[in-house]
Amino acid sequence: MKILVANLGSTSFKYSLYDMEHETLLARGKVQRIGDAESPCEVTIGGKTNSVTVPVPDHAVAVRQCLAQLTDPENGCLKSADEVAGIGFKAVMANNITGVQWVTKELLDAMEELNQVMPAHNPPYVRAMRLLNEQFPDIPLVAAFETGFHQTIPEHNRYYGVPYEWSQKYSVKRFGFHGASHRYIATRSREIFGKDLRIISCHLGGSSSICAIADGKSRGSSMGSSAQTGLFHNNRIGDFDPFMMSHVMKKLGKSFDEMLEIFSTQCGMLGLSGVSADCRDVYEAAQAGNRQAALAFDVFVGDIRRYMGAFLVELGGADLIVFTGGIGEYQPTIRSKACRGLAELGIVLDEDKNAAALGRETEINAPESRTKIWVIPTNEEIIVARQTMAKLAERN
Repeated sequence: MKILVANLGSTSFKYSLYDMEHETLLARGKVQRIGDAESPCEVTIGGKTNSVTVPVPDHAVAVRQCLAQLTDPENGCLKSADEVAGIGFKAVMANNITGVQWVTKELLDAMEELNQVMPAHNPPYVRAMRLLNEQFPDIPLVAAFETGFHQTIPEHNRYYGVPYEWSQKYSVKRFGFHGASHRYIATRSREIFGKDLRIISCHLGGSSSICAIADGKSRGSSMGSSAQTGLFHNNRIGDFDPFMMSHVMKKLGKSFDEMLEIFSTQCGMLGLSGVSADCRDVYEAAQAGNRQAALAFDVFVGDIRRYMGAFLVELGGADLIVFTGGIGEYQPTIRSKACRGLAELGIVLDEDKNAAALGRETEINAPESRTKIWVIPTNEEIIVARQTMAKLAERN
């Protein structure tokens, strides 16, 4: 069975094609600048990359272009587009719906209800998935929601201190996100160590979250009701006192909607550093003596440590701390600062191992550390592919 896993942006379509018999990655590709006069379309198959630039007015045409490249007689890996059993989407959130679902009108309506909560994610997904449903009726579409992994979070970590009926009527609860990544870390850790461990999973990247995992299940997440919360992100705000919003609105002369736009595009690493939304650029600026960049870097580390500490208490200690995501896998300094001064808690990093661990699966704890510390590159796509395959099996 061959599964196409799609990651949608407002003007992009990124995908991975898997043969699920042995979970083999057959191809990885992307279509960018959808809607422009010319759109770069790139696919890598067997280590060879082929690119074309053609007009791609919408996501349906992007899928057609993707399938055309995958079935190209000379460079493709499929004989026919009919070999694609289904398309799985790493969807984020829908109103009162989670888990793995068929993409239906009702599901898309439920996602659309939360457009304001997920402004960067839901609108492009809804538009593209609705279009694909209409134009590819014979290809099953499956949505694997990021919130699904976090359904096991206990109530004391899920509820806010707001009127109870809000949680029941309006879904005002802590949901947690990056579910595919944290699920992969739980699964891969079980494969490595042969058993379930108490894990603090640190997914650090353009968007970041910390997850407490026990018995292979989520027990707590740094993110709350939206992907804007928890640690601050590349250009999104993270945790923020809501009572300050009114104060800043008046000072800036902004409307509520304008403030939400600022919170989701001009804050986080970008806003605090004044340099860039990219952690690499901020680190270089800090090393060059930019005090504001150094502050942003240290505040980000402080957020990581705060949630690590909270989840050490929640789990009653940790057997394993994992760093994953673009920053988690490639930023030794972040990992070093996050783990500093924790020897009395049994957490000791080996600085030489840490410095050498760049984007590869490896142990980075010192021999005397009671808690294992690892870098494990995440694979969200294979999780979505597995979930899609399981959903397709329901039809048989």
